[in-house]
Amino acid sequence: MNILRFAIITAFFAVLPFSHIPAFAASYQKVKVFACEPEWAALAQEIGGDKVEAFSATSATQNPHYIRARPSLISKVRKADLLICSGASLEVGWLPVLLKKASSDLQPGSAGYLMAANLVTMLEVPVVVDRSMGDIHPEGNPHLHLNPYNLIIVGEVLADRLSEIDPGTASFYKNRFQDFSSRMQKAISRWESEAAELKGKPVVVHHKSFSYLIDWLGMKGVGALEPKPGIPPTASHLKNLLLQLRNSPADVIIRTPYDPAGASEWFSEKTGTRAVVLPYTIGGDSQSGDLFALFDRIIALLK
Repeated sequence: MNILRFAIITAFFAVLPFSHIPAFAASYQKVKVFACEPEWAALAQEIGGDKVEAFSATSATQNPHYIRARPSLISKVRKADLLICSGASLEVGWLPVLLKKASSDLQPGSAGYLMAANLVTMLEVPVVVDRSMGDIHPEGNPHLHLNPYNLIIVGEVLADRLSEIDPGTASFYKNRFQDFSSRMQKAISRWESEAAELKGKPVVVHHKSFSYLIDWLGMKGVGALEPKPGIPPTASHLKNLLLQLRNSPADVIIRTPYDPAGASEWFSEKTGTRAVVLPYTIGGDSQSGDLFALFDRIIALLK
């Protein structure tokens, strides 16, 4: 009798349509997140924990403006449930190619399409845009993750999107966001206290990758080694910048790991101003393994 009952039950589940299998049976399937940059993959992992599998299309040593839409990236985006990027045209050279190969769930207007720049107050939004201005982003400066308050804003929306895509785990994502937000706000208070001495300090950048960081910490951007955004430094521009800062030199020159070192090293030698490579994003150096460590490291290097 027991054998017969077992056979009947086994046969029943063998023919049961997949749609009738209880939701918890699929709960072991992780939400696949395709992040354009490492900071968003890290944020997805903070919010999603072991319920998500986050992949970054770029690394800390790559300039996110200039990436090829490689077959491996196309394969990843095809399998993704959610795409999160900086937006503001940062990925305009390669993301549209990937989106053509992605599912309808990752297209603009869907829950699986998330552009951080659409959620926060943007800096350096140009009034007019033309080619003579260099690599200008019409929507504003896209390097928005270097103000940690923006991470909280984006994190909340990310938790909502994950909840929409994976409703059975919604409370988990909401709780993870609340925990992340609490930890981040405490860390921000500590960072602002530690960085108080940096307020008002003049800084020269290679590219305007650090505008949100400078604005958040109350530092003063006094020049860029690039004559225009995305245009490599020229001898004439660097000489003019030397003259401009002759009577009020900068406290520090900063660049990302992927910016060429030559211009900042030359400027440092001519002015005696220290040149620092800031990690910029997750993995920018050996001590920047997560979002909290990233800001710890940046502030330590600036002091």
